Amino acid sequence: MPLLQYGQTTIEWHFQIDTKLKRHYVTVERGQPVLLRGPQVSEAEQEALILQRARWIREKLAQVNQPQVNEAIVTGSRLRYAGRTYYTEVRHTPDLASPMLTFTASRFVIDSPEGVSIQPGALIPLLDNFYRERAQEKLPARVRHWERQTGLQSQGARIRHFQSRWASCDARNVLEFHPRVMELPANVVDYIIVHELCHTVEKNHTRAFWALVAQHLPRWRRQHEILERAAFGDAV
Repeated sequence: MPLLQYGQTTIEWHFQIDTKLKRHYVTVERGQPVLLRGPQVSEAEQEALILQRARWIREKLAQVNQPQVNEAIVTGSRLRYAGRTYYTEVRHTPDLASPMLTFTASRFVIDSPEGVSIQPGALIPLLDNFYRERAQEKLPARVRHWERQTGLQSQGARIRHFQSRWASCDARNVLEFHPRVMELPANVVDYIIVHELCHTVEKNHTRAFWALVAQHLPRWRRQHEILERAAFGDAV
C-alpha cells in the first residue's frame, strides 16, 4: 500500500473505487490503513487527496490508535505487559500534581491525586510513557542479540508510533518499533525483530523473504499467528 510521510506521521492508505460517489471520502479506523473512497484516480492524485486531509488524518490517527480503555481503572483492574496482564493498585495520593504509574515486577501501581480511580484520558499517556521507556530499555539489546544470531545487520533501532503496524524497516535499514510491542510475549517480540531484520535483505514479503525468516526462526508461524490475533494497540 502507498505511504505518505507527513511530519513525524506515516500515513498508509488503501484506495477503494466507488463509482456511485461524486467526490472522495477519507475514513480513519483503529488499526487499519486510511481508506480513501471515490471515483477512479491515479496514485499521484490519491496522494494529493491524502495530503489535503493529512492534518485531519494525523489528528484522527492519534485518537483512534490510543489504547482502548473504556472504564475507569481501580484497584483490582489489570493492565497488559510482556504477554501478561498484571494486577493494578490505584492509590489516592493528594499531594501529587498529576498521576504517576510505576511497575513493581508483580503489579502496576498508580498514584492519583484525584482519588482511588483513574479515568482513561489520564491513564493513556502514563501507559504510553511506560511502554516507550521499556521499549527503549530492552529492544536495542534484543536487536543486537538477533543481529549476532542471524548475521543480518540493521542501522539501529528506534521507537515510534505507527498507524496500523507493530514495526517497520525503513529504506536505510533502521528498525522502528511501536512502543506497544512491549505488550506482547517475549518470543513474539523476537519474531518481530527477526522479521524486520530479514527486511534489511528482502524488502518485500516475497517467497525468498519468508524462506529467510524460516531459516532463522523455523517455527515462526506460531508467533506470526499470535501476532495476527493480537489487537493492535489494545492495552487493557
